[in-house]
Amino acid sequence: MVRRGIANVLEGIGYYGVQRPQTTAAPFLLVWNFTKQCNLRCRHCYENAGPKPAPDELTTEEAKHAIDEFANAGAVALSFSGGEPLLRKDFFEVAKYAAEKEFYVSVASNGTLITEKVAQKMKEAGVQYVEVSLDGFENTHDEFREIQGAWKRAIEGIKKLHKAGLDTCVATTATHYNLKEIPKLVEFIEKDLHAKRFIVFNFIPVSRGKEMVDQDLTPTEREELLEGLYSKLLDNNCKLDAFSTAPQYAVTSSKFAFGPVVATHFTNKTATEMLKGRTRSLTEFIGGCGAGRLYCSMEPNGDIEPCVFIPIKIGNIREQSLVNIWRNSPVLKQIRNRDLFKGCGKCEYKYICGGCRARAYAYFNDLQGPDPGCSINQKYWEEVKCKGEHA
Repeated sequence: MVRRGIANVLEGIGYYGVQRPQTTAAPFLLVWNFTKQCNLRCRHCYENAGPKPAPDELTTEEAKHAIDEFANAGAVALSFSGGEPLLRKDFFEVAKYAAEKEFYVSVASNGTLITEKVAQKMKEAGVQYVEVSLDGFENTHDEFREIQGAWKRAIEGIKKLHKAGLDTCVATTATHYNLKEIPKLVEFIEKDLHAKRFIVFNFIPVSRGKEMVDQDLTPTEREELLEGLYSKLLDNNCKLDAFSTAPQYAVTSSKFAFGPVVATHFTNKTATEMLKGRTRSLTEFIGGCGAGRLYCSMEPNGDIEPCVFIPIKIGNIREQSLVNIWRNSPVLKQIRNRDLFKGCGKCEYKYICGGCRARAYAYFNDLQGPDPGCSINQKYWEEVKCKGEHA
């Protein structure tokens, strides 16, 4: 796995040259929306998941062929998401196959189906990391997920994962629904659930999330939240690694000369400590938003997309090789050219952060548009607000 990761980076340098930020030879991480089926009805669901699987989902054999294709391309990590991936009857078979192909295998789950037996089966299949969503405390979470009892079952799932010895993360999508609860939620996760990692997801108004676009954080609220998370990394007494998918988190870390550097959310506390004193050059090399550059996603039917939050088909694994899609997609070439970004392209942090491409696309229908999620792009946030008020 380590050798494959190093090879992926070096081959990327060989093919693309040294870049700011760097594009790897193949996606370092693939997030696979394994099924559209889900037992919850989350308000912000980017997949618009429901009670039934899609009719054109990959078969078990096609799924294994896709994993072979990912391995041949040199991808390193594979994350099963959804929908709820545990609802597919062949999940353990396919996850085990991926682990045998030496992928770093992770799972994003709502946690409600994780019993002691399921947690043990995940571990035996080779799953190394599990991310469970909690959007606040019980009332907030159940209202957001639209299923009563979802919070209690998710909590039990997290405890079962911890008992099984699986590396466990709790994920929260930050909106006005839960913003005030997050500080106490972090404390609860660290002291009561004993998870090792907490990650705050950027809210992206895509699919069902469009219906709650008014709940997005202001740039100031987002920056204050990121500073609060970063303070956890600075606190030697805090056992919880606190991260965010917001690329602005890299900017937050760059403002603290002696603190750990957060180059991207595909990292951990050890890596951030190693980056101390090497701030600008390495953070510009790794580069914040990894969509279409370090990572991409795959839909249940094999469609490849730049990011789970960017619903643009750039190919299909049934029809094309991953390498061909990765190297030749005009859409990915757009995403990689930060000098042409509006707003973000003129920012001093464009190579460290680059703005969230999914948010640019969601708000402005432009992959090279501005991310209205930071104070530097305040005028674009005001533009978004104005449009919303007159919609």
